[in-house]
Amino acid sequence: MLAALTLSGCGDKSAQSQAAPPAPPVTVAQPVKRTVTDWDEFTGRFEAIEEVQVRARVGGFVDSFEFKDGAIVHAGDLLYTIDPRPFEAVVLQAQGQLADARAKGELAKRDLERGLNLVQTSAVSEQVVDQRRQALQAARAAETQAEGTLKAAQLNVEFSHVLAPITGRVSRHLVTPGNLVQGSEGGATLLTSIVSLDPIYIYFDVDEATYQRNSKLWFEGRRPSSRDTANPVQVSLTGETKPSHEGKMDFLDNRLDVSTATLRSRAIIPNKDLSILPGQFGRVRIIGSSPYEALLIPDTAIATDQSRKIVFVVKDDNTVEARAVVLGPLDDGLRVIREGLKAEDHVIVDGLQRARVGAKVTPKMAQAPAGAGAPAEAKPAAGAKP
Repeated sequence: MLAALTLSGCGDKSAQSQAAPPAPPVTVAQPVKRTVTDWDEFTGRFEAIEEVQVRARVGGFVDSFEFKDGAIVHAGDLLYTIDPRPFEAVVLQAQGQLADARAKGELAKRDLERGLNLVQTSAVSEQVVDQRRQALQAARAAETQAEGTLKAAQLNVEFSHVLAPITGRVSRHLVTPGNLVQGSEGGATLLTSIVSLDPIYIYFDVDEATYQRNSKLWFEGRRPSSRDTANPVQVSLTGETKPSHEGKMDFLDNRLDVSTATLRSRAIIPNKDLSILPGQFGRVRIIGSSPYEALLIPDTAIATDQSRKIVFVVKDDNTVEARAVVLGPLDDGLRVIREGLKAEDHVIVDGLQRARVGAKVTPKMAQAPAGAGAPAEAKPAAGAKP
């Protein structure tokens, strides 16, 4: 009996050691069903709508500069002063020449009037009258020439005060007072530059496949063309995970670049806080489809099996099944699933490392994924506790 009891005890311990472990717990959720719109993403670079290189229009010595490096200037603000005294002297000389020409013109006019009176009594000949008429015309021509000389001299005085041609942010001053600068007639000296900031352009290149797809959607009436419609765009700056600026399409080029097979495109972005500078990079999102109903799941629920994407689904008997899926874009933190899932499926969203295909699990229903509404046709998971 003692031997039998000993053998029986050993058998019980062996059976306990061979008992199957409990099914591992996993968290499941149903796909979220909602209306989404696809967005195409491209890398772009910001450029100023207006950019001016401020150069000297007259030569001379710089007296002063009147701006702070990197400051905002407005159109008409004084930037540089070039010594105006030589030009003011030329203005006085031109004014004297104009006064002399007008006096000669007045004298020629009176001579002609006297000649016209005398020719009636044959006191002077017709030839004399013709000569006086020609002298009057020459005097008027000389007066016009003197007026032009005066205007040119006055322009040079005006150009000696370099004004900002546009409103924007000015660069640093490149010439300090006391230096000699060349005018436009001798290779104008660069003084500084100004770029406009609000609004601002962002240029990006659209690949040929995307352009053809969008053109097809336009022909089918499912998407407006950016050539005649200011389609909305969203822009995220470097380091940002979500778009922080919104704008609209402004331009599509008339041909594709033969070396890159891309179409140069442009959007215009408001920049009220002047935080974006020309030369920065940004990620541009533009509408890529008309709105449609889609199923979405968290991106973390998707696994990779060689060249395909899969998700793990808990069936009614609490066993795990792998489903191959076709992915769409991210939308508000969730991944669009184009093919491979149904609205009533229970997808493992947490505990993927504990799930094995064909093995049983203990599912627990999760709340609606972050950034989403209620799951489509939500119902308790098979075997889940209430």
